Amino acid sequence: MSKLVVKNVTLNYANGNKSNTTALENVNFSVGDGEFLSIIGPSGCGKSSILNLFTGLLSASEGEILLNGKTISGTGLDRGVVFQHYSLFPWMSAKKNISFALRQSFPSKSKKELTRIAEDYLGAMGLKGFEDKFPAELSGGMQQRVAIAKALAMDTDVILMDEPFGAVDSKTRVVLQDKLLKMWDNGEQKKTVVFITHDIDEAIFLSDRIIVMSSGPGRVKREIAVNFARPRDRISLTKDAEYAHLRNEIVSLFYDDLASKIGGEEVVL
Repeated sequence: MSKLVVKNVTLNYANGNKSNTTALENVNFSVGDGEFLSIIGPSGCGKSSILNLFTGLLSASEGEILLNGKTISGTGLDRGVVFQHYSLFPWMSAKKNISFALRQSFPSKSKKELTRIAEDYLGAMGLKGFEDKFPAELSGGMQQRVAIAKALAMDTDVILMDEPFGAVDSKTRVVLQDKLLKMWDNGEQKKTVVFITHDIDEAIFLSDRIIVMSSGPGRVKREIAVNFARPRDRISLTKDAEYAHLRNEIVSLFYDDLASKIGGEEVVL
């Protein structure tokens, strides 16, 4: 069953008095209920634009975006969002940042109950003891853990993530990937995740399926199933011959647009 559907979508951006720029052109794909889908592609291919269409921050120029069979017409509390830059209120503690978001989603729950939920999710993200710290007192990786905990705590069916680990160091990135997968795979009903990334290894490790976008105007170039069993062991996975084959296939798709733009020269990686 499809949770999200992108149907014949074209997105144009107005450039003042100049002609419009086409960010996406006739894009079609769906995201299954409980699926972890990653979208990768070169800069300017419209990855973040797709995510903003899902959030309702943008509207398609042509076509439509469906959630549970209904057209998305704006933002809503039925979708959790994690951005690349830490979207936390600086004047609130980690716990209060999450409790504030929960209050919007669960107005009937007591303050005590919301606090307990916030503390549970912070603990699951390895932040026990940091509940009362303000964002400025936390490292970048910790701030992003709070943002992820907030999105998951809201208990929406859909989580939208726009390069959420792009601004952290490689070691922290690995930790956050593992934390995210553990929480995503821990419930009775998996969330539907749409994950934007430039990192091919990250996309393979996390995803059930990967969509590779072409350079702008963005189009779906290929949809690739990632059939490795879960839970996944990172070290064993990278030693698998099928992993190397899959990675090379995606690298080729990812960079052949770049090769054509620099005169058709082969890009050697």
